[in-house]
Amino acid sequence: MDDRTELTTFLRSRRARLRPEDVGLPDYGRVRRVEGLRREELARLAGVSLAHYTRLEQGNGDGVSGEILDAVAAALRMDEDERAYLHAVARRPAPCPPAPPEVPAALRHLLESTTTTPALVVGRHTQIVGWNALAVAVFGDFPALPPDRRTLSHLLFAEPYGRALHAAGWERTAREHVASLRVLLGRYRGDAELTAHIDRMRGLDADFDRLWAEQTVARAPSRPYALHHPVVGPMTLHGERVTLPDRPACYGLDLYAAEPGSASEDALRRLAGGRRPQRGTVVLCGGGDRHTGRS
Repeated sequence: MDDRTELTTFLRSRRARLRPEDVGLPDYGRVRRVEGLRREELARLAGVSLAHYTRLEQGNGDGVSGEILDAVAAALRMDEDERAYLHAVARRPAPCPPAPPEVPAALRHLLESTTTTPALVVGRHTQIVGWNALAVAVFGDFPALPPDRRTLSHLLFAEPYGRALHAAGWERTAREHVASLRVLLGRYRGDAELTAHIDRMRGLDADFDRLWAEQTVARAPSRPYALHHPVVGPMTLHGERVTLPDRPACYGLDLYAAEPGSASEDALRRLAGGRRPQRGTVVLCGGGDRHTGRS
């Protein structure tokens, strides 16, 4: 993945989605040779010279001030996630320092004690680095996958079970996942494992490559997921990602809860089967197994 190309492609995609009338510019009805705004129109809106903006769009972000990037983001009608991503990709990435590999003891205990809510600890490149027994019962036997394929990306795009589980909602979920992965790319600039993961997924699955080309940037949403489980049938779980800022190797804790008293809650209880929490369900954030026992 080339940094200059990423900046160029992102800016062009944001410019292409705007029409003159969207930003208050006259449109004289002539056939336009480019999709969306022209460079000169965008530069005028942002209050920068055409030469300055052209250099930025060509991938030369070094030395560009934060004020200019904010002006360009405003002219392109970027939201908060997109603006943050522009600031990240416009800068030369610094080497990403190694992070402590251990899942915190308190988080391990939380996973082991949570029996009615599927829970996953997710790393920088969506690798699943910790889980509880109910997460395996809902999302499939991902602990059996090789560590380099034990990721949310692989579950969604490369495992037939994952596609079938999300059923009609797969496309939306997949698009949101790719958009949140781009947020991670901006947040963890310089992380070689993250860029390698994205490159592998683009080569592995055509749908991932198609969605990545859309250049969408958005944090993982908090929303309900309509799932079709092969054992208990349809159920709706509300997904919530809790970020872990003090643990840079473990990006977030994903929790999936059912509405109290609902059929979905009953389905989770049936999947849990009254089992006691099982140990051996936590691995190192670096990707190696802490214990070979599985849920």
